[in-house]
Amino acid sequence: MTSQNDTQRQAAPGGFADLENRWFSAWEQAGCFSRSQGRGQQAAHPFTVVIPPPNITGVLHMGHALNDTIQDACVRRARMQGRPARWVLGTDHAGIATQTKVDKKLADEGVSRLAIGREAFIDECWKWRAQYGSTIVSQIKGMGCSCDYDDERFTLDEQYARAVRQVFADWYHDGLIYRGKRIVNWCPHCTTAIADDEAEYVEESGHLWHLRYPLAEPVDGRDYIVVATTRPETMLGDTGVAVSPSDEEKAALVGKSVVLPLVNRTIPIFSDWHVDAGFGTGFVKVTPAHDPNDWAMGERNGLERINVFDETAHVVEGYGRFSGMSRDEARQAIVEEFDRLGLLDKVEDHQHSVMTCYRCHTKLEPWESEQWFVAVEDLKARAAQVVEDGQIVFHPERWKTVYLDWLANLKDWCISRQLWWGHRIPMYYCDSCGYSDALVDHADVCPTCGEPLRQEEDVLDTWFSSQLWPFATMDWTERGASSPELQRAYPTQVLSTARDIMGLWVARMVMSSLYCTGQIPFQHVIIHPTVMGADGKPMSKSRGNGVDPLRLMEDYGADGMRFGLLMQVTGGQDLRFNEAKLESSRNFANKIRNAARFVGMHLDGFEPGAPEPITLADQWIMSRLARLVAQLDRLYEGFEFGEATRELYAFFWNEFCDWYIELSKSRLEPDADPADRLACQRNLMFVLDQAIRLLHPIMPFVTEEIYHDLPFDRSAFPLLIEAPWPDAQRLAGFVDSQAERAIELVCEAVSAVRSTRARYGISPREPLAVVVKASQDDCALLERQRSMISSMQNALSLELSPAAQKPAQAAAVLGSGIEVYIGLAGLVDFEAERARLQKERAKFEAEAQKLGRKLSNEGYLAKAAPQIIEKDRGRHADALDRIERIDAQLSEL
Repeated sequence: MTSQNDTQRQAAPGGFADLENRWFSAWEQAGCFSRSQGRGQQAAHPFTVVIPPPNITGVLHMGHALNDTIQDACVRRARMQGRPARWVLGTDHAGIATQTKVDKKLADEGVSRLAIGREAFIDECWKWRAQYGSTIVSQIKGMGCSCDYDDERFTLDEQYARAVRQVFADWYHDGLIYRGKRIVNWCPHCTTAIADDEAEYVEESGHLWHLRYPLAEPVDGRDYIVVATTRPETMLGDTGVAVSPSDEEKAALVGKSVVLPLVNRTIPIFSDWHVDAGFGTGFVKVTPAHDPNDWAMGERNGLERINVFDETAHVVEGYGRFSGMSRDEARQAIVEEFDRLGLLDKVEDHQHSVMTCYRCHTKLEPWESEQWFVAVEDLKARAAQVVEDGQIVFHPERWKTVYLDWLANLKDWCISRQLWWGHRIPMYYCDSCGYSDALVDHADVCPTCGEPLRQEEDVLDTWFSSQLWPFATMDWTERGASSPELQRAYPTQVLSTARDIMGLWVARMVMSSLYCTGQIPFQHVIIHPTVMGADGKPMSKSRGNGVDPLRLMEDYGADGMRFGLLMQVTGGQDLRFNEAKLESSRNFANKIRNAARFVGMHLDGFEPGAPEPITLADQWIMSRLARLVAQLDRLYEGFEFGEATRELYAFFWNEFCDWYIELSKSRLEPDADPADRLACQRNLMFVLDQAIRLLHPIMPFVTEEIYHDLPFDRSAFPLLIEAPWPDAQRLAGFVDSQAERAIELVCEAVSAVRSTRARYGISPREPLAVVVKASQDDCALLERQRSMISSMQNALSLELSPAAQKPAQAAAVLGSGIEVYIGLAGLVDFEAERARLQKERAKFEAEAQKLGRKLSNEGYLAKAAPQIIEKDRGRHADALDRIERIDAQLSEL
C-alpha cells in the first residue's frame, strides 16, 4: 500500500485513502503541524510531546499504532485548547539493527563489511537509510498523526551527534564514565556487547552435568568432590570451587584445593553466601570470566579471571585439542573426555533460561571484556527522587514502583558497542606521548606533542544517544539550558511509551536530563498497554497472530483503526486485539456521517444563532453534552483513553442519534412552527459541532470532512484541527438533572415497549396497553411527557402509578428504578410462541455443544489459526447468550 518513500496512502476505489490524503495535505499545507502560537490564556502553557523515535529499520506495527494514536489525541486536543502544541518527530539510527541489515545487503551482493572497510560501510548505511529510513514516517503520516514533519530529527544528524559527544565528554570529565574490564553480555554473532535489558530469555531443555574434580590431597578418605553445572565447556576457565557457609558437611573442605581436570590447574575451595547449598551437589564451579555471579565471587575471594573464549565464542589457544572449538563443540568434547577419564558422575535433565541476543537470537556469552561504563549511582538517585516526590507521574500509577525497583537494582551501564554504525566514542589517544582525552570536536593532532591522534574504535550504545532525545531535539547543543526552545517548552508534558523500554529509555532520559538541563524531561509518563494477538499471546511472525495496521487502515480507515484500538483499552491491562471492534468503529464513523447528512438535509431556512433549549429534549441533550465535555476533560487529564472513546460512542450514537435526532424529526417538518424549527436546527447544529470537536483528536479525518460539509462559521478557524475545544465551564449552565431524569425515564419506557415488540414480532402499528410502576416523583416526570411516550410507542393506554401491578399475560421489563409491563393478551399465541422458542433453543443448544467440543479439543487449538479459534469462541459465546435469552422468554411465558 505504501512505497518506501511515499508520503501518502494509495487511494483504492471506494477506499478511505482519498479523503485521508486530501485532509492530511490540507493540514500540512496550512502549517498546522508546527508549533502553534496558541491563543488566550492557554498561549502561556506550551504542550510538547516527543515521539519515541522509531528505528529506521522499522515498519508500523500495532504497538506503534496504539501509541501514536494516544500521542496524537493528546496533541490535537491541546492544540484545540489553544496551547502552543508541538509533537517532536524523529527516527533512531538503531545501531545493531541497521548494521545487521546492511551486512545482509552486502552479503547478498557478495561483499563483506571487513573487505570494504569502515568508511565505505558507513556510506552504505547512509544509503540504506536514504532508501528505507523514511518508510515508518510515511506510515505514521497515513495514520493522520500531527507531528512536526518540517523539523524531523535523526539521532545521527550533526547537531544531535554533537550533543552526544558533549554529554560523553562532560560525564567523562566528571568521573561518571570510565573504562574497565567487567563481565558483559556478549553476542558472538554480532561480536558486540549487549545491555542486560536487551537480552531475551528463552526456556531451554538442557542437562545438569555432575563432574568429579579430584582433591589435591585426600580429606577424611575422600578423593574427589562433585560439581554440578549446566555449562561444562566453561570449566576450562574455573579458578575456584565454592560452597555455602551454612553447609556444615562441607566445612572441612573449605581451604583445601582440587586439581582441575583436563588443564591440571590447582584451584581453591572456599565458602561464599551466594551459593545455594540445596542446588546440585552444593559444590559450585567458579568461572569468574564467564558468569556475572562467579565474577562477583571472584572479586570477593581474590580469584584469577581466565577468558577461555574469543569474540566468536571459540576456545582460545592454549587448551590443546579443545582450542578452536565452538562452545557447543567444546561442551560435547569435554563431557566425552570426562566420561573417558571416569570423571563423569551422572547427567540429569534440566530446564533453565538462557539469554539470547534480541536482534539475531544467538545465545549470549557472559564474557569479561574491556568496555566503557557509566557510573550510575549518583545519576539514579536523582532520577528516583523526582518520581518519589511526584514531579514525574506514571499512568497507570503501578508503574512507578516498577520504575523505582529498576533504578534500585541498576548497576553501572556498559555503553560501548563493537560496531561501526553509530556514534563513535569521542575518546582520542596519542600513541607517542600517552595523551588521552574525551573531545567534543574531532581532532587529528595531539595537543601535547603534535603527533597523530587515534580515535576510539567502538561506538556508543544506541540508548546512550536516545537518552538525550527530549532536550537534544530542542537546540540544547547550541545554547545549552538557555536555548529559546528549551526555555519555552521544557520540560515536555507527556511521554507515551511501552513498558519494555522503561529502564532502557525512560529512566535514562530522566538521568541525563537532570544532569544536562537541571530539569525533568517530562511531567507525565503513560505506559500504554501491550497489544496482544487474538489468542492472548504477544504478536509475532512465528506465532502467525500479528496484524498489519496498514491493512487495517485499508479495511476500516485510519479513523476506524484509531477509535477501535482505543475502545479496547481498559485501564492499564494488556488488550487482546479484537478486529470486530474496528468494524464497529467503522460503522460508528458511518453513523457520524449519516447524522451529519440528516442535519444538513434539514437546514432549509436555517439562520446561524446561539443554541436555545426550548423543549425538554433540548434541555436534556444540552445537559448531557455539558456533562460529556466535563467528563472527557477529566478522562484526558487522567489519560483514560479507552473510557473516553466509550463515553463519546455512547453519547453520539445512543443519545444524539438514537434519541435526540428521533425526538427532533417532527419539529423539522416543513409545516412545523417556524420559530421552534429554527431553534431545533440551531440546537442540532450546536450539538453536532461540539460533538465533532470532541471526536476530532481520535477521529480526525471524518470530523474534518463534516466540519467543511456543514454551514459552520469557519471564518475564524478554517480547519477543525485548530478550532477551539468545547469549554466545560461555559457549558456548565446547561446542566439540568431533572431534564436528564425525565428523558431517561421516557427512553426506558419506550425502549421496553420496542424491545417487547421485537421479541414477540408485534407490528409497530399495533397499539399496546402499557403500565409503568415508578416512584411518585418519577411518575410525575413521566406524566408531563405522556403525549411523547404515547406517540413514540403507539400506546393504547398508559397507566403510571407507584402501586401498579403486573397485569395477566403481560411482559415485564425492568429499568433504572422503574418497571414496565406490556399487555400481550390477544396478541401472542403463547403455545405457538413457546413451541417456536423451544425449537429455536434446541438449534442453539446443538450449536453450542458442537462448538464446545471443538474448542475443548487440544489438537484443534494447536493447529487452527488464532483468528479462526477466536471466531469459534465468539460463535460459542453467542449461542450460549441466545440460549440464556430464550430461557428468559420461556420463563416469562
